[in-house]
Amino acid sequence: MAVKVTGCAIYSKQDWVQNDCLKYENGRIVSIGPAGNEKNERVYHFPSNYKCIPGMIDMHIHGADGADTMDATPKALSTIAKALAREGTTSFLATTITQSKEAIEKALVNAADVIGHQEPGEAEILGIHLEGPFINPEKRGAQPDEYIIDADAKCFDRWQALSGKAIKEVTLAPEIKGGLELIRHLAEQGVVASIGHSNGVEEDVSRAITAGASQVTHLYNGMRGMHHREPGILGGALLHDELYTEMIVDGRHVCQEMVHLAYKLKGSDRVILITDAMRAKCLKNGTYDLGGQKVHVRDGLAVLSSGTLAGSVLKMDEAIKNMLTFTDATIEDIVQMGAVNPALQCGVFHRKGSLEEGKDADFIILDDKNRLVMTVCRGVTAFIRKTRRSGASCAD
Repeated sequence: MAVKVTGCAIYSKQDWVQNDCLKYENGRIVSIGPAGNEKNERVYHFPSNYKCIPGMIDMHIHGADGADTMDATPKALSTIAKALAREGTTSFLATTITQSKEAIEKALVNAADVIGHQEPGEAEILGIHLEGPFINPEKRGAQPDEYIIDADAKCFDRWQALSGKAIKEVTLAPEIKGGLELIRHLAEQGVVASIGHSNGVEEDVSRAITAGASQVTHLYNGMRGMHHREPGILGGALLHDELYTEMIVDGRHVCQEMVHLAYKLKGSDRVILITDAMRAKCLKNGTYDLGGQKVHVRDGLAVLSSGTLAGSVLKMDEAIKNMLTFTDATIEDIVQMGAVNPALQCGVFHRKGSLEEGKDADFIILDDKNRLVMTVCRGVTAFIRKTRRSGASCAD
């Protein structure tokens, strides 16, 4: 059955259209144009001050709702995928953590089995983000020190084969042994090499870019900061326009002023909104596991016993509101940072990241206060806010 979304403004091809409808069927967008009045169609009608925009793509997400990628079970990935849809994320990279080779391999094989075989209405797993173990111990953050290893192209190739070529991004430190060689190897294969958990200097950033690095992992966090006599990894990330920069916009990992600074320097064309969330997202305060470590979560803050930040419990719809509050970004900028940029980096812009005919029916509805009202994942309604004030009506 064809489905239509009507009434609200639709952001299509970097422009707003009003008084038109978005029609989708069999998981794809069929058209964006006049509503018409055809039979046997389901219609979702929203107020004119609501907005329909592309679904968000989270390139850095470890877990949610009690599950983690490293659990290495189909149920865990399904739990994460369902939870993400409830916050406006329609696709994501399942993210690993520095662990034993056996644990990483188990997670990779599991993801390979699940990708392409998900249940309807789940956020789509686009691939895997390998965060570590090729990082600098001095900037490990919540990555377990005992499993950190030198960069190793042969090791990566084995893991890529086990994953069914699903690894789309690797976070690594360019200054460690074998770092630049692995970056070249990744770039040759079309895998995003992202600078992160690095204690290098600006020269290391420049060398990494020359080798093929195109991204920086969770800007500000897990990297050498900026100094007026040495820009560090942070300074290099802000200085080089070539680099996309992930940001965790929860107000905890990065304060409001520094989010605004990065946004002014990089612009929406080079910022990627991520959550870096762990299994405690969606759950109550308590103690949870991350890579075999105890993480204490209280009032939106996740830390190790040492006080080190350990991922987040940020939801993507919260990241959207925070970005709009912390900066002068517009909804159009949110689409760029949350959908277009990650789709380009993941190599899926031909089917995701914007609302166009023939692309996947991945979109979200925001109300007049930019609160999430509905999420549709590949043509299946995955979430709809059940309140009297939601403004939505549905007719078959």
